[in-house]
Amino acid sequence: MNLPNSITMSRIAFVPLLIWMLSPHFPLRGSHGEQELLASILFIAASITDGLDGYLARSRRQVTTMGMLLDPLADKLLVSAAFIALLQFNPHVMKAWIVVLVIGREFLVTGLRSIASTEGFTIPASELGKLKTVTQIVSVVAVILAAHWDAWYIDWFVIPVRLIAIAAVYFMAAVATISAVDYFWAFWRKIEGASTARRLHENDFVLTRQKKSIPTAKNVV
Repeated sequence: MNLPNSITMSRIAFVPLLIWMLSPHFPLRGSHGEQELLASILFIAASITDGLDGYLARSRRQVTTMGMLLDPLADKLLVSAAFIALLQFNPHVMKAWIVVLVIGREFLVTGLRSIASTEGFTIPASELGKLKTVTQIVSVVAVILAAHWDAWYIDWFVIPVRLIAIAAVYFMAAVATISAVDYFWAFWRKIEGASTARRLHENDFVLTRQKKSIPTAKNVV
């Protein structure tokens, strides 16, 4: 197993560890927010590996079929586990319908990507998709921290952690919805283009056969 795939596997290994850190059974549940800080650091570290494994695979020319299969699987597992765990960890901010929306969006995109692969084309990642990933990371970390802090007071400066978490979650939900629509639209255009090209090819084939079957003047004589 090469280095990029090992990093991807480590992201999968982070999933049960993150669930444990966000559970009531985590031993470091102190009054100073130790649990929230450790869980946030773990999730950020796992999210960094998402870009790192892809970069190393391309730069070292180690893009493999295994890596192409594991990378999206690791992403879906990490995101789904984080949002489901946050339903119990901070239900005041993370709502069930948002979790269903996020996970449903991931399943939709995965299904469309599989169909596209079967049809022989790919749908490149859009800027909306990249923004969705960033908003997911920010919202997960913000919701984790908001479970312990309503706000951070730094001298006269106040950081409203809870309000930031709520805003981040709803903004993330909006971006996830818009990016899903954008991805479906890109998929539909690819399908329509492939269908049009296939029909044109079939028509050309029929016309060619018809021309060959028409008798020429020499054949008639």
